[in-house]
Amino acid sequence: MQMTAQRITPCLWFDTQAEEAAKFYTTVFKGSKIGKISRYGKEGFEIHGKKAGTVMTVEFEIEGQKFVALNGGPHFKFNEAVSFQVPCESQQEIDYFWNELAKGGQEGPCGWLKDQFGLSWQIFPKALPQMLMDENSDKAQRVMKSMLQMRKIDIATLERAQAA
Repeated sequence: MQMTAQRITPCLWFDTQAEEAAKFYTTVFKGSKIGKISRYGKEGFEIHGKKAGTVMTVEFEIEGQKFVALNGGPHFKFNEAVSFQVPCESQQEIDYFWNELAKGGQEGPCGWLKDQFGLSWQIFPKALPQMLMDENSDKAQRVMKSMLQMRKIDIATLERAQAA
């Protein structure tokens, strides 16, 4: 399978769940695919501590964006300093991504969540940035106040706040 070339590829560090995570993400996002899987060999065991034949990296692609998942051990964990944004066209799309990505994870405020692997996602309507930058600052502030009270974003509630 030939993966498309891109200049920057995010590498996601997992303890041992790289293949499981890649499979999960490629089922959530339609039109995604798993690419090459590399495995640890005998060489370097004293450094990486991984049994020969276990998964080292998994290439995968979501919505045309190439990623690499690495089984690097328990040394590093994800945190909110890095997140992936998923702008959505409709409430149905927000509901879908929120429900799928939050399974086994943790819901956060303002459209943020952590998936079962601890990776942070922002699920929001494509219209939100424009709503927050409305030339009428009162409208923008009402949208912000409304959003700050939400976990999963509700488009209709934001629109009512903007129109009030």
